[in-house]
Amino acid sequence: MPSRLIQPTRLKRLLAATGLMVTSLASSAAHADEEARSRPLASLSTGFRFTEQTGEDLFASACQGCHMPDGHGAAGAGTYPSLSKDSNLEAGGYPVYVVVRGQKAMPPVGAMMSDDQVAAVVNYLRTHFGNQYNDAVTADDVKRIRP
Repeated sequence: MPSRLIQPTRLKRLLAATGLMVTSLASSAAHADEEARSRPLASLSTGFRFTEQTGEDLFASACQGCHMPDGHGAAGAGTYPSLSKDSNLEAGGYPVYVVVRGQKAMPPVGAMMSDDQVAAVVNYLRTHFGNQYNDAVTADDVKRIRP
């Protein structure tokens, strides 16, 4: 029956190769960690401002990631409500409040938009996705709801 023991010279080579690999990985990990710490973190800081001006463009940038391009929302790791034929949008003040101040899982984005931008995206929501609420929200309406 052949011996299953590794011969000493082969064992030395295997240990040397393993040591070299561990040293290389540790060095790469340290370099990657240092590089990651030197990069600024991406975040929606209070200094971020949306530059889009139309309701459609603002929806595409700020809303459709959760509410989906068709406004039907989604479920998965969280629940993102549908905006389609949404009776909650009938009174214009409600969506303005939610966009400006946030609600439940929806973060407030009002600080990142001007009054005109908030009005534009709310008016877009209220006139698309099967919604037909044509009484437009104005920048003055938004201003009254801001904290």
